[in-house]
Amino acid sequence: MPARLFVATPTKLLNFADCKRKYRYTYLETPRPPKGPAWAHNTVGATVHETLADFWRWPSGRRTAVEAVNRLRSSWRHEGFRDEDQSARWRERAADMVGLYLKDIDPYFEPRGVERTVSFTTARASLRGRVDRIDERPARDGSGGTELAIVDYKTGRRPLTPTDARSSLAMALYVLGARRVLRRACTRVELHHLPTNTIAAADHDDESLARHQRRAESIADDAAAAEARWHAGLTPAEADELFPPEPSALCGWCDFARICPQGRRAAPTKEPWAGLDEGDGPPLITDDL
Repeated sequence: MPARLFVATPTKLLNFADCKRKYRYTYLETPRPPKGPAWAHNTVGATVHETLADFWRWPSGRRTAVEAVNRLRSSWRHEGFRDEDQSARWRERAADMVGLYLKDIDPYFEPRGVERTVSFTTARASLRGRVDRIDERPARDGSGGTELAIVDYKTGRRPLTPTDARSSLAMALYVLGARRVLRRACTRVELHHLPTNTIAAADHDDESLARHQRRAESIADDAAAAEARWHAGLTPAEADELFPPEPSALCGWCDFARICPQGRRAAPTKEPWAGLDEGDGPPLITDDL
């Protein structure tokens, strides 16, 4: 019988690469250990993403910045904020981001995909993820055809660069998935950073995509082997050895920091609203299923 393909998203792969203890808590433990409280920066990001997704699903006559801002304000959530005042201030910040970003958008443009799931398989893995937006644009080679561009919205504090776009494992896998599902040329990846209203773009070639695919397959192989051992049965000591923590300064942002002694020693647990304050922010998180 052929080997069973390991099914994963970019987030799942990166969780395994970054911290196997977090991977175990997220994907293997039943019942899943309790997470900490919701993060305010995730509330901001989720509401902005939902607003932009709705914007492109509306009929073209409704697609205005004012309508999108009204939608964001009416659907605002308060999870993770220190108090109502902080929540209200960030609601208006998010509204300003969305309004500025959509100010000059062509309402008649139709993306090829919004919150679109794309996937592809290799000899050992089935990889899939959900893309914020896929654009179909005139090909830049002058052929008269079209090509796809992968668009990912970001709301984190740190400005982004073309290196961020090109080095992103998730974005490269989205390119490969879009090629497979939509049957169009695709090399372009863009990170649309709403706080600065800037775009960090890069173009992949066959070599860079092959490098990202090899990395994804390598992580998938290791994760599949670890999961197989988990399901075969492990003692608590064996489980701790197979899924060790990776203590670092990022542990303070982990959903499971409160139940991980090594993580608490590496970094104090952050308050749920800390990602909105000045200083070191939370990691840049890729959105996918």
